[in-house]
Amino acid sequence: MSTSDFDITPAALRARLDRIVGDRGPTTSASAARLAAVENYLEQELSAMGLRVESDFFSYRGRRFRNIIARTSAHNHAPLVVLGAHFDCVEGSPGADDNGSGVAVLLESARALSKTKLRSEVLFCAFNLEEFNMIGSGHLAKRLKSEGANVAAMLSLEMLGYTDRRPGSQKYPPGFGWFYPDRADFIGVVGNRRSAPLLKSFTAALKQIDGLPVETLSVLGNGFLVPQTRLSDHAPFWDAGFPALLLTDTAYLRNPNYHTAFDTIETLDFEFMAKVCRGVVNGVARL
Repeated sequence: MSTSDFDITPAALRARLDRIVGDRGPTTSASAARLAAVENYLEQELSAMGLRVESDFFSYRGRRFRNIIARTSAHNHAPLVVLGAHFDCVEGSPGADDNGSGVAVLLESARALSKTKLRSEVLFCAFNLEEFNMIGSGHLAKRLKSEGANVAAMLSLEMLGYTDRRPGSQKYPPGFGWFYPDRADFIGVVGNRRSAPLLKSFTAALKQIDGLPVETLSVLGNGFLVPQTRLSDHAPFWDAGFPALLLTDTAYLRNPNYHTAFDTIETLDFEFMAKVCRGVVNGVARL
């Protein structure tokens, strides 16, 4: 099966974003209502794909929240592939790139993969409260660890829609700029040493997408020496000992609208997002 068979388009991703953007978080009544509306949208869309959908409840500061998880069918004891993106955002931001872009790619990937025969069971996870230090993904990682789950791969979709092709548009932590391009037009993939085989195989699948530049980074341990590599939902899975990757446009190292009111749909590159989404589907299908 080729990636063209998955029929992933910029227009479909933009339509997803239209349903997601808006201040969504637990801090005010308006943002909490928006957060709940997006939860319900995710639940309805994933259910309509024929996936088994469940609410993964957890508590935070005396309040009840949930992740939305959808599962593909698989043989008993099949390894798990966790594909996740957080759907909350910081107060005062519409959160188009952070992380509406990741959620849109999650939904379109689920739609494509729900029609594909897979060897592994795939969990499509929409994580809540990432902006409060990965609360939702931390809950799921601990739960899977306690259950003895065979997690073969976790893939965190974190800000996938912003590009800038001007020279000097891409920034890096100190010292890294010597080894990577200065144009902000690539997708970054970050793994740790435990995830090295996964990083190699998944990156190879991404590079099969025409016109999608890919850059990789492998960090020691669980990334504490480069804290910028821990700022998403893969980090709790690293800490739990699972192989995990971060897919990202590099967030504030590229996007000047990060965590501001200017993180809007109009600033995003949907052609780039569609290529990333095709790469994600290709990578999961081949895992």
